[in-house]
Amino acid sequence: MSGVMLTVMLVLFAASVPVAVAIGLAAIIGIQGWTNFPLIVAAQQLYVALDKFPLAAIPFFILAGNLMDVGGISRRLVQFAQSIVGGVQGGLPATCVVTCMIFAAISGSSVATTFAVGTIMIPALIRHGYPVGFAAALQATAAELGVIIPPSIPMILYGVTTQTSIPELFIAGFGPGFLIGGALIATVLVWCRIAGWGKRDGDGRLPFWVATRQAGWALLMPVVVLGGIYGGITTPTEASVIAVFYAILVGVFLHREIKPRDLYPIFRKSVISSSVIMFIIACAAVFSFLLNRQGVPDIAAAWLVATFDGAGWFLLGVNLFLFVVGMFVETTASIIVLAPILAEAAQRFGIDGVHFGTIMVVNLALGMITPPFGVNLFAAAQVARCGVDEMMRYLVIFIGVIFACLMVITYVPWITLTLPHLVFR
Repeated sequence: MSGVMLTVMLVLFAASVPVAVAIGLAAIIGIQGWTNFPLIVAAQQLYVALDKFPLAAIPFFILAGNLMDVGGISRRLVQFAQSIVGGVQGGLPATCVVTCMIFAAISGSSVATTFAVGTIMIPALIRHGYPVGFAAALQATAAELGVIIPPSIPMILYGVTTQTSIPELFIAGFGPGFLIGGALIATVLVWCRIAGWGKRDGDGRLPFWVATRQAGWALLMPVVVLGGIYGGITTPTEASVIAVFYAILVGVFLHREIKPRDLYPIFRKSVISSSVIMFIIACAAVFSFLLNRQGVPDIAAAWLVATFDGAGWFLLGVNLFLFVVGMFVETTASIIVLAPILAEAAQRFGIDGVHFGTIMVVNLALGMITPPFGVNLFAAAQVARCGVDEMMRYLVIFIGVIFACLMVITYVPWITLTLPHLVFR
C-alpha cells in the first residue's frame, strides 16, 4: 500500500496538483483500496493533526510578520543593517543578509522575509548597479535564514511531529543561522571586490546611533519574544501571541504607519497563508497515519541502519536525499511525512534529536532556493520582475556556499548543540 500511495503522490506532484491535495488524495486511495477503515477515519485524522497547542504559534507568527512588514519595520531594519555593514565596497549586499537575519527573528517564514526585505533591498541593489539576477538570487538565498534563525515555523512542525523540544530547536538554530549568514556576507564582499561592484554603497547611509534609535522598537521585538521563551516566562505559542500584540502596538500607536483600513488586508493575507500551511499539515498527517499503521518508520529505520556503516555515512546519505527532496517537495509536507522516519533512524545511530532536527530544517531550507520548485526563487523573481533563469548563474554560487555550511553543521555538532546544552541541560 505504501508504495502505491507514494507513487500516486509523486505522479500528482509531477502533474502540478497542489501539494495538500496530492497528499490527501494519495491517503484516501490508500484507505479505500488497502484498509478496512471507513473513510471517516480521514476526517478524524485531519482533526487530530491540527488539535495540537504548539501549532497555534504558526498563524500568530505569520500575522506578526505581516504586521511588522506593513508597519514600516522592514525599512528601519534595512537602515540599521546598512549603518553597520553598508560603509564598505559590497556593503549593500551585506546589508541585505544582515537585514534578513534580523527579520528572521521576527517572521519565522522565508517567503515573508523575501517579500518584506526584498521590496526594499532588490530595487536598492539594482539602483546601485548590481545585476537584477544577482539581487534577486541574493535576496532569495538570504531569506532562507527566516526558517533557521528562531522563531521558525518548520522547527515548530518538526518539534510537533517528532516530539522534540521546540524551545531547544529554536535556540539550536542560532549557531547555524549565524554561520550561514557570516558565510554569505563574506561571499558577497569578496565577490563585489572581484567584480568591481558596490564602490558607492555607503552613499546615503545613516549614522549608527540614528539608525539604531529609529529601529529601536523593531530590534526589541526578538528580545521580547525569544526572551520570554528562554526565560521560562512563555511557551512558543504564547510568545507568538505576544508578538502579534507587540507588532500592533508598534505599527499602529508608535510608528503610526498601520491605519485601521490596513488591518483587514493584513489579517486576510495571514489567514490565507496559515490556512495553506494547516491544510498541508492535516493532509500529510493522514498520510503519515497510514504509513505508521504499516510500520513503515520502523522498517525504514532498520533498513537505513543496516545499509549505512555508521552515523557519518547515514548523515551524508540523508543530506543528499533531502537535498533532492527539497527540490521537488514543499518543506511542510517533507517534514510531516519524512521526519518521523528519519528521526527514528537517527536515534538508532545515537544522533541527538535536536541536532538532527536542525540538520533537516537547514537542508530543506536549501530546497527553497533550488529549482524547479524553490518558493523563494519565485517570490524574489516576482519582486525583481525577472525570470528565474536570470538568477541561475549567480544562484549556483550561493547554493554551493549554503551546502558547504550544511556539511559543517552536520559534522560539527557543537555549532548546533552548545546553546541548548548551556540553557536547558
